[in-house]
Amino acid sequence: MALLNDHYLKLKAGYLFPEIGRRVNLFCQNHPEAAKRLVRCGIGDVTEPLPPAAISALHQAVDEMSRRETFRGYGPEQGYEFLRHAIAQNEFRDHGLDVADDEVFVSDGSKCDCGNILDILGDKNKIAVMDPVYPVYVDTNVMAGHTGAADEAGAFSGLIYLPCTVANGFVADVPRQKADLVYLCFPNNPTGAVASREQLTRWVNYALKHQAILLYDAAYEAYIADPAIPHSIFEIPGARDCAIEFRSFSKQGGFTGVRCAYTVVPKSLAAATRTGERTSLHPLWLRRSTTKFNGVSYFVQRAAEALFTPEGKAQVKELIAHYMGNARVLLAGAQAAGFAVYGGVNAPYIWAQAPAGFTSWQAFDKILNEANVVITPGSGFGKNGEGYFRISAFNSRANAEEVARRLPALKW
Repeated sequence: MALLNDHYLKLKAGYLFPEIGRRVNLFCQNHPEAAKRLVRCGIGDVTEPLPPAAISALHQAVDEMSRRETFRGYGPEQGYEFLRHAIAQNEFRDHGLDVADDEVFVSDGSKCDCGNILDILGDKNKIAVMDPVYPVYVDTNVMAGHTGAADEAGAFSGLIYLPCTVANGFVADVPRQKADLVYLCFPNNPTGAVASREQLTRWVNYALKHQAILLYDAAYEAYIADPAIPHSIFEIPGARDCAIEFRSFSKQGGFTGVRCAYTVVPKSLAAATRTGERTSLHPLWLRRSTTKFNGVSYFVQRAAEALFTPEGKAQVKELIAHYMGNARVLLAGAQAAGFAVYGGVNAPYIWAQAPAGFTSWQAFDKILNEANVVITPGSGFGKNGEGYFRISAFNSRANAEEVARRLPALKW
């Protein structure tokens, strides 16, 4: 008899965004006229066209594929050297950070890498996650058998949940207990919070003390406007010995449908074998990549490379300015509606507190049915997300302005 992976059965509810989709589809079926004015500010999917530099590079690369002399088949699983060099140089070395080309691994998404990284890490690690938390961090550990069952609130035994609240500015405090793996995400999804250099230094010191590894998701780093806020964990001394960083072109260059990201695994980063020997993770991630992944397509990597040209950098800056302009509009609209709001300054997400007496899903249903706007209920991100909801700034300016007009008209 074939056996399934029983750990999947611990995932009692569907993934957050499919559940949102189910409710929205039901609303559209039942209210076809209202559905015509629906504005989606839920899932963090981009809406604006790709930067022209990326489009031009895509066309040129596709044309190359039409000629025998320039056609390319399988590429290097860890990414073409031209893109790895562009990433390491522009995103790290130009900012004084020591990252080698071959420490960069190109992939089809940070979401994928945040789960796939578990392939090279042991099943006895004590894992800590922020709460609220991007669900992928939790669910992939559940799938891998790293947790026990979930309680009535949806929290899984075996995980250390790090509260992120108004009191700590939605930045998790270093815990008293020892964790082996710690997921950190800044700018944060869903709260829009950012961590200061001092806060990240405390995390790096904690990891070095306990020989732990920080799994640092910096998918939204390009949205940081405050020059005092670090863009990379590797800006903190010692981080190369205790951190892996995940980055993405999805929000930086609008590549959510194109698919390209990268993970930085320093060669000096090590973990222990069962016998206590310290072993570098870099060759293991390389081995995993060459075995389980055939690489991102050539033309997509050329498009990503184009974002580092002078024209590409200017266009990316304009794209981010557009979405952050939406964030300012939505932040003002949510404030005018009377919500206590956070984020939306160094991140494309606004984290709003629902009125007293409303759960996250009740707020979701009211805003959907009465304002015809889709947001994301905070409870889908964990216990400390209950009573909040996330508003995404990924939209047209006209839609952002329309949502900012509708929210204050709600009667709670």
